[in-house]
Amino acid sequence: MSFFKKIFSSEKKETLDKGLEKSKSSFFSKLTKAVAGKSKVDDEVLDNLEEVLVSSDVGVDTTLKIIDRIEERVAKDKYLGTDELNKILREEIAGLLSETNSGEETEYTIPANKKPYVLMVVGVNGVGKTTTIGKLAYQFKKKGLKVVLGAADTFRAAAIDQLQVWADRVDVPIVKQNMGSDPASVAYDTLKSGVAQDADVIIIDTAGRLHNKVNLMKELTKVKKVMQKVIDDAPHDVLLVLDGSTGQNAFEQAKQFTAATEVTSLAVTKLDGTAKGGVVIGISDQFQIPVKYIGVGEGIEDLQVFNKYEFVDSFFKN
Repeated sequence: MSFFKKIFSSEKKETLDKGLEKSKSSFFSKLTKAVAGKSKVDDEVLDNLEEVLVSSDVGVDTTLKIIDRIEERVAKDKYLGTDELNKILREEIAGLLSETNSGEETEYTIPANKKPYVLMVVGVNGVGKTTTIGKLAYQFKKKGLKVVLGAADTFRAAAIDQLQVWADRVDVPIVKQNMGSDPASVAYDTLKSGVAQDADVIIIDTAGRLHNKVNLMKELTKVKKVMQKVIDDAPHDVLLVLDGSTGQNAFEQAKQFTAATEVTSLAVTKLDGTAKGGVVIGISDQFQIPVKYIGVGEGIEDLQVFNKYEFVDSFFKN
């Protein structure tokens, strides 16, 4: 029986378990070696554990926090056994995630007092940004919400085309202009269209380049200001999409984007194809920005609302 409060439907939980299988197997393989021949948690075990966490892409700073928490518990109980280490780790990591993520959500929800709810999506090319937008549109529509997409990544024709494919697949309207058009103009038109259509959710795609942070910041700031001419508190959420399979590179992207614009939530994709699932723990802790969604498969249903209890339960499930 899990010690966590809330569970997904069994189907979603199975998908999450399967999606984190590579991360879990890699982590437990390292953890087993770290405690081999040891019956109690001592300095050597803690040193080995530190190495395991860092090599699992949890990140150095977050690893040190976790080790400090475990050291406090060891100091209180001198005979803490290595057989209890798994349980202690899950409790301490869940506690760490609690500081950033509410962890209770299992459904795609939007605030009742924000209509239309404007979601601006940022992230570098190749992280699964457009796919995440398409899957979100599907999930919101499935809940009976009216969704409008805005193709404000006008830097690449492929980005507009890809979003159009998703709009067709999910059967939601899309607002777009030609490649090279002003992204702010597209965002403005999308919000005007969304308001006219009485939309519940408007999702704006933005350019995924980071080669010039100053220009990126100026562009995203301009997009926000223009949107506020239509809806004065838009966007209501700035979602940064990160590719979990890139490990430490995802940390760097988070650092760059949070410096360039105000990011309010995170989506970590491609966790099913990697052993780097620990990156979710580190990114959530280091940037103090809630992880809202995780991608644990290629299917349209495989973008899940992040629930810290379920994530830690799946990650540490023997």
